[in-house]
Amino acid sequence: MTNPVREDDLHAYVDGALPEARRLEVEAWLAAHPEDAARVRAWAAQDQALHAAFDAVLNEPLPIDLVRAARRKPARMPYKVVAAALAFVASGLVGYGIGLRADQPAPAPLHFARDAAIAHAVFSPEVRHPVEVDATHAAHLVSWLSKRIGTQLKAPDFGALGFELLGGRLLAGESGPVAQFMYQDAGGRRVTLYVRRAVAGNRETAFRHATENGVEVFYWIDHDFGYALSGQIARADMQRLGDAAYLQLTGKAAAAN
Repeated sequence: MTNPVREDDLHAYVDGALPEARRLEVEAWLAAHPEDAARVRAWAAQDQALHAAFDAVLNEPLPIDLVRAARRKPARMPYKVVAAALAFVASGLVGYGIGLRADQPAPAPLHFARDAAIAHAVFSPEVRHPVEVDATHAAHLVSWLSKRIGTQLKAPDFGALGFELLGGRLLAGESGPVAQFMYQDAGGRRVTLYVRRAVAGNRETAFRHATENGVEVFYWIDHDFGYALSGQIARADMQRLGDAAYLQLTGKAAAAN
């Protein structure tokens, strides 16, 4: 053995992070050093116990209130400080001002469209973890989110418009769990569909448009659920996507106000 086995090698062995050649060397070392072998077995047992206790947390909805809190941070605060406190916040959200305006007064609360825009701004720039469940498991994704939201969801098909499903994730809103589906085109542009149960007292509303700091949002309330499609792309492109989503999810043609 050319390199002695150190403690970090043992941890990497437990984590399955060693290259094959080094893994074989460590296994040979463990065979000759029973005390280290016992430590490794204990660490592996701890790892299994932690997974058993906390893996379910990965399926808990991410609180949108924490995202709202992040946008209230002063713009001068270094991004690394905010990222340390809110690891899920994507670059560019810090100092993200709220100035949602609707083209026409809408019966649906504007904060619904605002929350959709914030969630889009948080997750759409993510490179490594933009979604919790990717599109290769689309059936599981839709089934899981439908169960958590409390209605049978459908991920619209935007293939004819050049956008493919990337995946989705679960968030938490004021009225309960929120589903977010993410789509991406060949140029890397992303749009997100935000679905949540409507706040008590909200009435159905027609297809509407709002803008939040460059995020175009087309949204509506249908029966007990609200839907919002958000994207930082040209409004005309967003409207075509919004029209397609509205038609597929409601069976009606859209007419944005």
